[in-house]
Amino acid sequence: MFTRLLALLLFSGSVFAATDATFTGSGTCQSCHIEEYDNWRGSHHDLAMQPVSADTVLGDFDDSSFTFNGVTSRFYRDGEKFMVRTDGEDGELADYEVAYVFGVYPLQQYLLPLSRGRLQALSISWDSRPAEQGGQRWFHLYPDEPIDFKDPLHWTGPYMNWNTRCAECHSTDLQKNYDRASRSFNTTYEEIDVSCEACHGPGSEHLKLAQDDALGSAHNGGFPTDLAQRGQWAFAEGASIAKRAQPLTSRAQIDSCGRCHSRRGTLGDYHYGADLLDTHRLSMLQSPLYHPDGQILDEVYVYGSFVQSKMHQAGVVCSNCHEPHSAELRAPGNAICAQCHKPDVYDVPSHHLHPAGSAGASCADCHMPETTYMVVDPRRDHSMRIPRPDLSVVMGTPNACNQCHTDKDAQWAVDALHDKGVVFRDTGHHYARAFAMLEAGDSSALPSLAELANDTTAAPIWRATAMEALGRVGGREATQTMAALLYQDDPIIRTSTVRSLDFISLQQRFQVLSPLIEDEILSVRMEVASALASVPLDQIQPTEADKLRRLFREYTSVLEQHADMPSVLMQLGLFLANRGDLPAAEANYREALALNSQMLGAYLNLADLLRAQSRDDEARELLLEALDIVPENGNALHALGLLETRSGDAQKALDYLRRAAELESQGIRHRFVYAIALHDLGQPREALQALDKLHRQFPREEQVLLAMANYSAELGDRQRARSYVQQLLQLSPGNNHYQQLLQSLSTRQ
Repeated sequence: MFTRLLALLLFSGSVFAATDATFTGSGTCQSCHIEEYDNWRGSHHDLAMQPVSADTVLGDFDDSSFTFNGVTSRFYRDGEKFMVRTDGEDGELADYEVAYVFGVYPLQQYLLPLSRGRLQALSISWDSRPAEQGGQRWFHLYPDEPIDFKDPLHWTGPYMNWNTRCAECHSTDLQKNYDRASRSFNTTYEEIDVSCEACHGPGSEHLKLAQDDALGSAHNGGFPTDLAQRGQWAFAEGASIAKRAQPLTSRAQIDSCGRCHSRRGTLGDYHYGADLLDTHRLSMLQSPLYHPDGQILDEVYVYGSFVQSKMHQAGVVCSNCHEPHSAELRAPGNAICAQCHKPDVYDVPSHHLHPAGSAGASCADCHMPETTYMVVDPRRDHSMRIPRPDLSVVMGTPNACNQCHTDKDAQWAVDALHDKGVVFRDTGHHYARAFAMLEAGDSSALPSLAELANDTTAAPIWRATAMEALGRVGGREATQTMAALLYQDDPIIRTSTVRSLDFISLQQRFQVLSPLIEDEILSVRMEVASALASVPLDQIQPTEADKLRRLFREYTSVLEQHADMPSVLMQLGLFLANRGDLPAAEANYREALALNSQMLGAYLNLADLLRAQSRDDEARELLLEALDIVPENGNALHALGLLETRSGDAQKALDYLRRAAELESQGIRHRFVYAIALHDLGQPREALQALDKLHRQFPREEQVLLAMANYSAELGDRQRARSYVQQLLQLSPGNNHYQQLLQSLSTRQ
């Protein structure tokens, strides 16, 4: 904590001024910043959330109706009120007054009040696009899912709650104010929309300095952060791409935007000017959020895409392309790219390989293809990549060529590019292949991922993602890479490296993470707390124990601020279980289920906790409840199989484990455990058959080969056992255990 305070003092001559500043409202900005204010008025930020009126409501409330999943909802007026009659928390039709409108284009949602201070976003939304584009209609956000009032995605459920899920990014200085005991909110905000101070921070110090004509003498003009990082760009003689005159030395602007335009979780209170990792937990470039090559898959909100791009590495920031107050592009069409890429080199058929003026000549359509979310909202991928149909051929990732040429396949696109002289020479060893292979359970990808994690020229978010992938497997590559990355300056890399350390022993973790217990970045400290939760405080030095106690208090305090979120309660339950506080862990798991009765992870974690306390009957009941929700869930079936193994019902255990194994399409855990269970329950030959299938699919999996060697030896087939051990030694030549095993198989009579 001291190091963090020291950093703030060194960064700003007046840390107390920034701390004591108050919000003044966007109206105070208008008189001095006329152009900026006018640009902001009517922008998507300004219209992020509005009170209800005839001017702000875009939907058809003239006694219109919409039917979804057997429920017909009615939209009508009651005098000045805008009303919705739809199914409520109990599934019965009821009337609700619209409290606020949410967003404006290409869709508008409506917030309806429920008890305990909750505002809920109705899942039926208004398509505000023009009628000729398919708009001016009611539609459901989840049209292909049979959602009813029991589903957490129902408009009354936890995932459509404004206080928790939406408010932070649609209003200014939001205070959620959740009370866990009553499960109620008293949410407040300074301004209803995303106003000036939402990005710049509280403006009272700036206003006072302006009144005193002293702005020039103050750091950042009295604001806690400097967002003016657009920089000066110029073309060197003979160059076709412009470069920054001075390197970008701060992520302040993109971190400010990333607070909302990223897939992240909030950590405690937001403080302006801080590194994004000090206030939020960022998602890495992993499945199911991203494709293996980093293209967007789920709704990830730009930041994760942009920071992996070559544009970001070259020093581009958001405001180079977007006017920050209107959020509009600074130039139309290809002109936005022509700011830095000379048109006579890049906006010509010899580069884009399409007729001038055609869709294929659009820079954005080729390098920033769109994916549509929320049914009608297309979002561009900001990784700004070269289309790679060759990767589509070998691993199924999308590519911009076939998103336009939908009547052709990826091989056609590869051939067409080849005919134009475009040949991809890294198809076989592209990093995306390594991520896809590892996800499928092929550990031969580990050296490639270690190479990426250690590549100082790669984007930090890719290095962090690679480190997390290595950590899920462990082994030599993970250990060596961890040692190189753990104390990196970039907090993205430090955070992910700490997060990846489950593969080493608790004692090792404590040794390597002790220097990071007081790291200046909260994301790092949170991961350290989670990694060291099991450390017995009475067995370490008192000074170290005191540091951990402070860290653990901070960790639980941060999570308790978000106890309205079932996923956070799960995280808190796991932490408390590792600390040995089983009653508190159980209470958090049960609270998660109270908020979301269909949260499979909470069922599984709670069942594990109960099983560890020999409360097998309760665990079994929970797992069967989970199967009622998701009948063919491999994790629940696997957990039931392990439970019945311990209870002594071998047949039932094998049946559950077999069903889990048959459902497994990625990785090997369920199939491997099923094979081990077959052996342990007296069916060694069947176990070998199951292992042989796994070996054919994953020939480099050492644990599979080792089990096959041992089981073959048990059955007296020493020749086959030796062949398996020889394969192991090819994979790990210096492994003493394998060498000793081969020697014993060669000498034993």
